Amino acid sequence: MTEHSNGTALITGASSGIGAIYADRLARRGYDLILVARNKARLNALAERLTNETGRGVEVVAADLGNKDDLARVERVLRTDASITTLVNNAGVGATAPLLASDVDKMEEMITLNVTALTRLTYAAVPGFVKRGTGAIINIASIVGIAPERLNGVYGGSKAFVLAFSLSLQKELAEKHIRVQAVLPGATATDFWDIAGRPLEHMPSEMVMSAEDMVDASLAGFDLGERITIPSLPDARDWEAYEAARQKLMPSLSLSTPAARYRASGNTLPTVKDRTH
Repeated sequence: MTEHSNGTALITGASSGIGAIYADRLARRGYDLILVARNKARLNALAERLTNETGRGVEVVAADLGNKDDLARVERVLRTDASITTLVNNAGVGATAPLLASDVDKMEEMITLNVTALTRLTYAAVPGFVKRGTGAIINIASIVGIAPERLNGVYGGSKAFVLAFSLSLQKELAEKHIRVQAVLPGATATDFWDIAGRPLEHMPSEMVMSAEDMVDASLAGFDLGERITIPSLPDARDWEAYEAARQKLMPSLSLSTPAARYRASGNTLPTVKDRTH
């Protein structure tokens, strides 16, 4: 780790797109880097460029996070490298086809990457962060986490998990001085769409943000102390109202008696005795 570093940021899905831009921006903010992705050639090229341009230390870990052995290697790095101060859980895959047009094996692979790998990497990182009294986790979710009707439901469900997991971690880790930010991008100009089977040219241009703008907005949200960042949302008060409505539900979500509307006589189901002829 070079002098005057902000520590090391481990970034998954770092070989291209959003992950590569996070790597660029964090290196320029004074972080050393550990870049994780499957494509070693791309990782090496990015590492060489960032080292030349920023002077930061950049390590490359070629790993397929859908593979248990590869995932375990990255977990070991997170558990043992005390220089790591930031984890960017960016690796993920998406789908745009409806459920009945989707391959269930591909859906399972998506859950493995979007949910299982992200969870295990977070579990690997957090104990060290707590021990050192500092650390940050940036989880890349999606607007489909709150609008699952927009795309494939399994993809939306996986990103809803990322949001829920982040909200829980924020509460659990706040007093331990660990920052947790969930980023909910909308459509972003990366190769995600080609891989998911819906090329970007089929999307209205006014809905698609550049990956550079998305990452810069997300880091601006991080600097503002936001727990949830939606890069394209014009008015933060809209999210605050959404969250306030969610919080308003909390006192009534678990009570000892059913709500009155479920106890009305006309809605009473017959008992076993009533059904006996």
